[in-house]
Amino acid sequence: MGNALAAQPAAPGDAPAFGLIVGYRDGANPLSREETDRGPWADREARLAGAWQRATQRSREQTERLARDTGVRAASVGEAGRAALLRFDRPMQGRALADALRRVRLHPDVAWVEPNVLVRPQLVPNDANYGLQWHLRGPGDGEPAGLNLPPAWDLGTGLSSTVVAVVDSGVRFGHPDLAGKLLAGYDFVSELQVANDGNGRDADASDPGDWIYPSDLNNPLFSGCELGFSSWHGTFIAGQIAAATDNGIGVAGLNWQARILPVRVSGKCGALVSDLLDGVRWAAGLPVAGVPANPTPARVINLSFSGSSACSPAYQTTVDDVRAAGALLVVAAGNESGPLTRPADCEGVMAVASVQRDGAKADYSNFGANVALAAPGGSGTTPLDPDNLYSTTNSGLSAPAPGGDTYGYKKGTSFAAPQAAGVASLMLALNPHLTPQALMERMQAGVRSHTPAGGLACGPANSGVCQCTATTCGAGLLDADRSLQLATGPAAVIQAVNVVAPGAFVTLDGQASVALAPATLTGYQWTQDSGSTAVAIPNNTQSVTGVQLPAVEGRWVFRLKVTDSNGDTGSDAVIVRAVAPPAPPVTGGGGGALGAWWGLGLALWGLGVARASRRRR
Repeated sequence: MGNALAAQPAAPGDAPAFGLIVGYRDGANPLSREETDRGPWADREARLAGAWQRATQRSREQTERLARDTGVRAASVGEAGRAALLRFDRPMQGRALADALRRVRLHPDVAWVEPNVLVRPQLVPNDANYGLQWHLRGPGDGEPAGLNLPPAWDLGTGLSSTVVAVVDSGVRFGHPDLAGKLLAGYDFVSELQVANDGNGRDADASDPGDWIYPSDLNNPLFSGCELGFSSWHGTFIAGQIAAATDNGIGVAGLNWQARILPVRVSGKCGALVSDLLDGVRWAAGLPVAGVPANPTPARVINLSFSGSSACSPAYQTTVDDVRAAGALLVVAAGNESGPLTRPADCEGVMAVASVQRDGAKADYSNFGANVALAAPGGSGTTPLDPDNLYSTTNSGLSAPAPGGDTYGYKKGTSFAAPQAAGVASLMLALNPHLTPQALMERMQAGVRSHTPAGGLACGPANSGVCQCTATTCGAGLLDADRSLQLATGPAAVIQAVNVVAPGAFVTLDGQASVALAPATLTGYQWTQDSGSTAVAIPNNTQSVTGVQLPAVEGRWVFRLKVTDSNGDTGSDAVIVRAVAPPAPPVTGGGGGALGAWWGLGLALWGLGVARASRRRR
């Protein structure tokens, strides 16, 4: 991210919230339960969409009741990923927001709640030809931290059937170096003032600009935003991944054939969390209520956002759903020179840190144990410094300039992440059987060691330019050539598991695992990666086995390692979530005993607040 969109949800009272994102308790959340519609009239996609539509309807009815019960005024209700969304009739902040959060949090059906705030852009200083793209070359060309792409392109330059989603600020459809590379996409920006295009969600994913001028600061919604010209952030990233290559103009993309799916989630001052989560879901081909189905789901999703909060349930469930749908979510580590925050600290994402040209950690890059690997992100000290990265942009300072689709420099982890996304898309062109976990693990297995640059090792007391280690900047430096070679080994493929009840027997099915001819699969090994309790895995050397879960709610990860006749291995993991079914409705007047006691408790709390307020006066 740099000149990057950084998710920085402010604390209640610091920034206005447009609503609340609500997570219901396990068993009370309609969006956590899977349904099947076995009617012969529907294919699998239609059944899934129908089930999701029914679940969202139940969730919205529940959220409307929640608003009435708590006295929080709602203009409308909806979803934020797999969580519920309660939209305020007007933005709220300060004591009023804190009161609304407390009221909702006290409701017996609610597990957690967070404000639906803008994620703020973090602007950091900013290829007319391939010669300027030092980051695409490798050590053999004198670039210690480069991606080593020339030998990788000898193995493959991609396929047009590979779709990479750029969940960002939209794109410039008229850019000549993106001609023929862009799918239609969708615009998920729901708040009109943030959208900056005169409308809310629609099928136009073009970028109208995201400038913040001094006059914008008079609007309370943007009072905490940084001044800056339009970033054309999504256009830059789209060019990094898939700019038309070998066409005699402009810059080279990592994947010469891939198509970009632009998913617009951000506008002036950033993106709402709910828009971001819905955009990520849709990019992976998952249903979003009120939005047409995505006809071209992405196998790789680039999300160049970071923030000031730890991974929340809203983010983690979205990450889990996207992985289960078969998409790799590549995210920026962030630009705060500190520990990882969401989404980079969420389990299952591929977080990418940024290194400068010599391989030392870039001064701005976040770091930590959840970083998968590092890639060049630029380290120039001026906007035109050639040590930055070069890609597609527009010259407009606010709205797009007519005829102004051009090229420019930027730096940040926002632009390190797309390099991993591009390499992943090249690997999928060689081996479409690779799962998100397999992609990440093979890229990590193919890294070059961190270079001896940067002086002292990175750590809490040394967070600027520093020496990367495997525990701070990931496994090593991304190497495209090694990654593509590893793409053609055996692939473990596990059938997805739906949400189950506590104590259920779960089948672990790895029969779809493959080896590439002429090799054959010769061995299977199941293990448990994580979970609140250990689970016995009988017949753990067979392609199919089963486990008996304990009778508790929880989340388990089981891994399958396969070996082929050449001795090469591959692995993948499956997430199993156990959720208790909803309790039967409580009958009785006045909303039932639980509702009555809860209402009394809320009333007593309100009385206490009133008395405390009088004492303060």
